[in-house]
Amino acid sequence: MLVTFKCHASPDVTMLENLAQYLLGIIGKRLGPRGVITHEELDTAISKLEAAIATDKKERAEHEGHFHEGEEGHDHHELPPGLAQRAFPFLDMLRLAKQEDNDVLWGV
Repeated sequence: MLVTFKCHASPDVTMLENLAQYLLGIIGKRLGPRGVITHEELDTAISKLEAAIATDKKERAEHEGHFHEGEEGHDHHELPPGLAQRAFPFLDMLRLAKQEDNDVLWGV
């Protein structure tokens, strides 16, 4: 299922339900049929998401050093997109909503 986040300050952001649930969990929200991130909650939400992205980038950089590129018997490993790539449109929406004191809604 798809979840669409809406905000007057930015274009809609649509993502798969499992990603929406994961991102909302990071910022301390639960995915329900409808929901809101109020403009008062945006500072905390942005900080939590940025911290999770920084942690993910650090862990991915450490993991990349453990690949056996070019060694016999080891296949090439391609890392899937990281949290930064998957969360960027949502994080951008949160930042724009903060600038204009808007709420972010879903399920409406």
